[in-house]
Amino acid sequence: MSRLSGADVPAIAPPPCRLYRLGLIPYTIAWAWQKDLLQALRQEPTRPDTLLLLEHPAVYTLGQGSDETFLKFTPQPQMPPVVKIERGGEVTYHCPGQLVGYPILNLQRHRPDLHWYLRQLEEVVIRTLAVFDIPGERLAGLTGVWVHGHKVAAIGIKVSRWITMHGFALNVNPDLSGFQHIVPCGIEDKPVGSLAQFCPELTRSEVQGVLEEAFAEVFQCQLQLQTPATLSA
Repeated sequence: MSRLSGADVPAIAPPPCRLYRLGLIPYTIAWAWQKDLLQALRQEPTRPDTLLLLEHPAVYTLGQGSDETFLKFTPQPQMPPVVKIERGGEVTYHCPGQLVGYPILNLQRHRPDLHWYLRQLEEVVIRTLAVFDIPGERLAGLTGVWVHGHKVAAIGIKVSRWITMHGFALNVNPDLSGFQHIVPCGIEDKPVGSLAQFCPELTRSEVQGVLEEAFAEVFQCQLQLQTPATLSA
């Protein structure tokens, strides 16, 4: 009987994760996609994980049980819409110039631990920023990523039977004025920032390519690019 040497042991390929590189997508459409993907993964647990990367037209979202006093205006037709959703966390703002990521993951194949998952999403962002020599960091007791005291990435998730939806929003080069109408994530004493403040030439596409690599490393998966036509609203 022969014995395999270490060099002869075949490498085990990382599990696949379907990647959708999307453009400017209305919030309600992306939300519907997430719910469809979550349901499909619940019905077929061996189905691959999915990562949606996109940006949104201006919109405010309120997490489940959020404090509406953090919304500093009364919703009006001329203002961006306000959408109440099932993620955790308080009010936040999305707009063009953000890189938004929605991982639909079965945590049973990673680690069924919500705190671990939040820290992994932060790690994806921190590793991405490090490539551009931007020092991303965590703050004790808070969720998200900061640079020199400015919050550049917000994270809010929903997990159902260990399947995730919602995710993170990384401010690359957005117009931050929309944050003035809210108390972002309910944090009053820390400003919101963007990568453009620290590296003005960065583009969303540059950051996205690096973030995809960081996501694959952190979650130990192989991203497989899909055509947007396979998604339906």
